[in-house]
Amino acid sequence: MLRPSTFAAALLGAAGLAFAVSLLDAARLGTARQPARDERRVLVGKLGLTDLSLFTEARYTRHPSQADLHSALQDHPAAFDHFPTGALLAPPPHLTAPYASLAGKTASPD
Repeated sequence: MLRPSTFAAALLGAAGLAFAVSLLDAARLGTARQPARDERRVLVGKLGLTDLSLFTEARYTRHPSQADLHSALQDHPAAFDHFPTGALLAPPPHLTAPYASLAGKTASPD
């Protein structure tokens, strides 16, 4: 009689083999489909399409390049984020960089 762990190991091995075969198949098809991929890339460039949309809820979570500084706080500055994807996607680095202090650097007073 086989132990249950033997069945689990055989199942895990079969799944690993299927995964390796799928990677080999993807590599084989990748080179065969390169011309079609190049045609789509040219079409996207001509039409001016945007990048992949990551989430569909808020505009600042659709793609990090489309975020602005105030989009997450558009209702008021202390408002909580309305959408759960705001907790899943970190803001882009250019939005989290601290601003330089301009105090004392201006030539004329306000």
